[in-house]
Amino acid sequence: MLKRKLVRAGLYANGLVFFMATVNGSDGQQPVDTAPTFEVAPIIRQLQAFDSSFIGLCEFPDSVLVNAPKIHLNASAAKFLKEYNRKNEECLQRIKERSGPYFVMMDSVFTKYRLPVELKYLAVVESELIAKARSHVGATGPWQLMASTARDLSLKVRGRYDERTNYYKSTVAAAKYLRDLYSQFGDWLLVIAAYNSGPGKVLYAIKQTGSHNFWAIQRYLPAETRGHVKRFIATHYYFEGDGSITTLTKRETDTYRKSVSEYIAKQKTGTEKNKVLNSDLTIAGEVGKK
Repeated sequence: MLKRKLVRAGLYANGLVFFMATVNGSDGQQPVDTAPTFEVAPIIRQLQAFDSSFIGLCEFPDSVLVNAPKIHLNASAAKFLKEYNRKNEECLQRIKERSGPYFVMMDSVFTKYRLPVELKYLAVVESELIAKARSHVGATGPWQLMASTARDLSLKVRGRYDERTNYYKSTVAAAKYLRDLYSQFGDWLLVIAAYNSGPGKVLYAIKQTGSHNFWAIQRYLPAETRGHVKRFIATHYYFEGDGSITTLTKRETDTYRKSVSEYIAKQKTGTEKNKVLNSDLTIAGEVGKK
């Protein structure tokens, strides 16, 4: 059923603390923010990510929600997604089976920073959710942060003590970085690209093309970055079975927002007409009895 469920963090508190102690060690790790969070159906969550006014969709029955505008996969990513998920299905399934406690924590962090929770799939692409993952250039941890970037984000990296491998602290750092990148680009696909290559290369591609559309500028981005964005989209679809605002360009997001707004207005108009009609029928019935 497409209904919101209030989930109190207390239900997870003991599990989260135990999980953190297990994966991070006894280093003073603090539990995830214990403020209540809302778990809603994907279609509602996607719409609310645009504007809190879309919470009004919760007033509609499932029969109405099922017909709400859907997020469509960009044709430029369709072939890659199908092939990538086919080749990597076994690996993705293994990650999915052990992702539960990681995603609970990440959802809490991203919700706290007012970010789409679907950004957690970036950690799957970056490291397969492995705490001590390390790239050939020195990026480390589940979010594959470089040492200099990590320090800028208030993580401690010195000698053998490296907070990039701490799931919770590195997720908070990643959330801050993603938030800052979105403030700069205002487009989630460009954010994913900048997270991989650095903002400079994305700005260069924008300058070369005069466009802010990832699909138009991708040829000016490093091959690794082009693939990184597409792997994120493919992984998102594998886990969710659908897209979200994080898989859309800004223009696609604006178009989708407009279609949803029109759909909501149409549904509300229809609801008001039905109320008036029912009221008239009730009055007519009362008059007929007299």
